[in-house]
Amino acid sequence: MGHGPAVKLGKDDAASFKTSLGVKMFFGYTFFYVLFVLLNVYFPKSMEIIIFGQTAAVVWGFSLIILAFIMAVIYNHFCTQAEKRYNS
Repeated sequence: MGHGPAVKLGKDDAASFKTSLGVKMFFGYTFFYVLFVLLNVYFPKSMEIIIFGQTAAVVWGFSLIILAFIMAVIYNHFCTQAEKRYNS
């Protein structure tokens, strides 16, 4: 009984581009997350400010979630374009 991969994995010429883009986006997201954490550590009262009818903590939290989603869509778009360009 064979327990190998179900599909044959090929060479991914776009891997270096995708890795580079992923690392850059990771550090970009990390910057905003660290800023959020530092604000909470050093200026916790700043999270009580009301923005758009919600506290700054809620706005920051949802903003981080939305930013992650937007970055995922951007990453997918550029990686798909790179795969088409390199593998065709």
